[in-house]
Amino acid sequence: LSQYKFRDLTIEELKDVSKTYPNFTFSMNTYTFKDGSQKDLLNFSGTVPVKYGHSYNIPIRLWILDSHPFAPPICFLKPTANMGIAVGKHVDARGRIYLPYLQNWSHPKSTLIGLIKEMIAKFEEELPLYSLSSSDAARQSELLSYIAKITEGETDMKSRSKTGGGNEGCFNKITVVGAGDLGIACVLAVAAKDVADKVVLLDLSEGAAKGGTMDLEIFAVPNVEISKDFSASADSKVVVLTVNSLGNAQTYLDVIQSNVDLFRGIIPAVSHYSQNAVLLVASHPVEVMTFVSWKLSSFPKSRVIGVGANLDSERFRYILSNLLKAEVLAKDAWVVGEQGEDKVSSWTSCNVAANQTEAMAARNSREKVANRAMEVLKGKGQRSWSVGLSVADLADSILKDKRKVHSVSTLAKGCCNINSEVFLSLPCILGTSGVIEMVSLEEDPLVQEKLQSSAGSIHDLQQQLKL
Repeated sequence: LSQYKFRDLTIEELKDVSKTYPNFTFSMNTYTFKDGSQKDLLNFSGTVPVKYGHSYNIPIRLWILDSHPFAPPICFLKPTANMGIAVGKHVDARGRIYLPYLQNWSHPKSTLIGLIKEMIAKFEEELPLYSLSSSDAARQSELLSYIAKITEGETDMKSRSKTGGGNEGCFNKITVVGAGDLGIACVLAVAAKDVADKVVLLDLSEGAAKGGTMDLEIFAVPNVEISKDFSASADSKVVVLTVNSLGNAQTYLDVIQSNVDLFRGIIPAVSHYSQNAVLLVASHPVEVMTFVSWKLSSFPKSRVIGVGANLDSERFRYILSNLLKAEVLAKDAWVVGEQGEDKVSSWTSCNVAANQTEAMAARNSREKVANRAMEVLKGKGQRSWSVGLSVADLADSILKDKRKVHSVSTLAKGCCNINSEVFLSLPCILGTSGVIEMVSLEEDPLVQEKLQSSAGSIHDLQQQLKL
């Protein structure tokens, strides 16, 4: 314990833990941090009693940092091969435990005994483990050995082992994560448009299939599988994220943070099982959650896309062509930027007219028509089924390598003098590897100003999140 700065305080606390939980065993082992650095750390493991209808002994392992008790421990579940991890508010797919007690850790108020008590209380609200069938246990065993092989701590996504079958090249499989209205709408739209050979709906809700998922099972939509196990998503070409946290958050930032906490349990798991997938994010707010997905997956930016303004762009072009009879304008028209009130119309072609006077007149005329189209667009809400159709449209372009242009959320750094890592909707050519190329927008100071303003506010928001 020589490297522990507050050795005596640490030993006193561990004595208390040992008295209260005699089953815990203590040892020194090497812990690997996210940046690859390693340290020999004191850790203890054992089981804690949890009442959830029946009594359960939940296996845990806590790593004590050398700055203890002024820094919180790093906590993990230690499931056996026949236990599945129930990803939720407090546990991610690798078994790492996140609790308010850890976030608000402050010596001397915070103690290891207090932490374990809160852990038990939270686990009694939401059981973190469940029993696996024998076939699922084999898959779980493979995932656990993968996690142990990489590190006892954070997963290094760059050194992931290859999983899954060898049919990746020819079999078009889509996984939709989240079985709420939007998730089910995406499944039905993908099935209706015959986009994929197989669709997996990952239902992360508690308990047995209910509501929409039950109906999908009853009426047996062809080539659709419903599962609660991340391994069912293996070798997907596209993974669609539709989950949104429904917690009791008080502020907008709290809502987003609870979504981030949710994604922390989902993204590493789906990335592990489908290492060559394109992640397609439909969760809110789409720009921030696409950024979060990119950071948590370690995927290249081209393979992490938000649904962005694809639906708005398609509607905008339809309004121009069919309602305002401005087909010529519709061809190169896009809605770009941030989803919601701050979106803006733009064009990807600047061949407006031969001379300056004509160009000015043409621009003014175009602007009037565009403003009318944007007004019509404002009255159109984004219901689950319409977003589902938009997702199916994007998945179709990706899986069939259509090289079609869509306005999707992509990393905007370097575009329009944006210097921060933010995702904004911009016209992009999509194919099997995601974004193949970004299409240049016509230079328009007002559009650039709006995009920079959106980038600034999104970046400020991202800086306040705990990733």
